[in-house]
Amino acid sequence: MMNLKGNPELTPKNLMRPLKNYGIACMSMGFLIEETAPVVWRGLMVMSAVEKLLRQVDWGQLDYLVIDMPPGTGDVQLSVSQNIPIAGAVIISTPQDVALLDARKGAEMFRKVRVPVLGLVQNMSVFQCPKCKHETHIFGADGVRNLAKNLGLDILGDIPLHLNIRETCDSGQPVVISQPQSDAAKAYLKIAMEIVRRLPVPPA
Repeated sequence: MMNLKGNPELTPKNLMRPLKNYGIACMSMGFLIEETAPVVWRGLMVMSAVEKLLRQVDWGQLDYLVIDMPPGTGDVQLSVSQNIPIAGAVIISTPQDVALLDARKGAEMFRKVRVPVLGLVQNMSVFQCPKCKHETHIFGADGVRNLAKNLGLDILGDIPLHLNIRETCDSGQPVVISQPQSDAAKAYLKIAMEIVRRLPVPPA
């Protein structure tokens, strides 16, 4: 999605240099293994990998460190929550019932480990036909909104199910870069602003 491939270089201090594009430093287990190799780790192996990505990378001066985690409440979430101070978590879900079960568990887990939940994002919220412009809620209309209300949390925004988003992600040119004036890009930017607004002000 960020048009990045290859193995990270090492600094003289034996730290990995993150790969960069569009002014964003990125690090992934995908950079450290073969492209088609699956990651089937659990327990201590997961914790070791998380520790490596957090503490053995030369991140430099960052505005924000965003960690993309899988759905659920497994080893990755617990390891990250217990190893570093987290300013806030964002729960992203599609509106259908099956996905909302994981979203609820994720929100409750972060609350239990005292990580502030900044809010929820409803992904693939609506599909608009590119020809007739008719809107269809393929995965349901307000599932994430109803969950947010039940949990007493904010809705940070909605991401539509749009062909441009898929195409720009696959080409490694995010829609906010390649089509910054599009409605899809504006949806992402609105969510980013809502997240930043809820984060604590960093020390000067």
